[in-house]
Amino acid sequence: MPKFAVISGFLGAGKTTVMMALTKHDPAVAMISNDLGEGVELADHRFAKLSGCSADQITDECICFCHDRLIETVEVRFAEGKKLVVSDIPGFGVGALEHVYHGLAGRLDFAPFTVLIEPATIAELRKGGNMAHIQDSQLREADLIVLNKCDLLSPEEAAEACAYLAEQYPEAEVLPVSARRGDGIDALFRALMEGKASMRHPEIDYDGDPLQNEMASLSEAYYQYHAIVCCFDFDGTSYLRELAEEITVNSVRIPHLKLLAWSSDGDYGKVDWMSGQPLETTRPFERRCTELAVVINATAACDAKLLDAMISCAEQTVSDRFQLEVTMHKRESFGMGD
Repeated sequence: MPKFAVISGFLGAGKTTVMMALTKHDPAVAMISNDLGEGVELADHRFAKLSGCSADQITDECICFCHDRLIETVEVRFAEGKKLVVSDIPGFGVGALEHVYHGLAGRLDFAPFTVLIEPATIAELRKGGNMAHIQDSQLREADLIVLNKCDLLSPEEAAEACAYLAEQYPEAEVLPVSARRGDGIDALFRALMEGKASMRHPEIDYDGDPLQNEMASLSEAYYQYHAIVCCFDFDGTSYLRELAEEITVNSVRIPHLKLLAWSSDGDYGKVDWMSGQPLETTRPFERRCTELAVVINATAACDAKLLDAMISCAEQTVSDRFQLEVTMHKRESFGMGD
């Protein structure tokens, strides 16, 4: 019987990279990108499609609250012969165990509820840093905790991190992987296909002030636009990197920023930035560009109007620097506490 799995985890844990790795590991796996923007093209979804993955997206609301849309999307993939469909939730999301697994009990066969974490988030948890209540609540929901980005750790460091997670969250199995290198993806695939959801009810104060205050401090932004240059070409990768640097030059904490662009000839590039980490070119353009479709997805710990102003100002500044003419198709910012 085909299975469905939620892949939860905090911003920047690598949910999209892990889901993409699973679809490439076995062609019978499909993925769903989920986020809250209204009618947007998600950077993660477009990136997965451009990379050749079997991918869908659900926007406008979390899968916790759109069961019919989720069931329809999953069943279409099952009808195609997929044996595992995985979906993420927004990176600050908590409660999918209750709303999706328990809310749809009997309608889907569930793989273990899976939560990703990466080394920087473990460091935040240990010191009780920003967003620690969200991160801890996500992990308490897990049947399976996946320590991603183990390529950034020595074997000894990875083993110590896994031991820490196993001690703090004894109800969950802990599995180390590096989605980028493909390490551990076969073991993750087998754990999802062979394991079962425990359907636990962990003790989490979903409505408590600490968790709600952290959620309310966050804002989301979604931008979609087309940029064209007249009479010459330009470096799309440099454009994305300079745009990311211009957005993040402010003191506002941005847990995760994603910039994806593609040209009409099929070339594409992606840049990611996590708070406290170096700017990463996830995929560089292979050729110079004369035009680009651009998607920006950002989460920040600030007012939505400030986040919108930061991105808008950065886009104009860097587009002018590259002498680009921009046609804006989508510009949306909102606070999680709104």
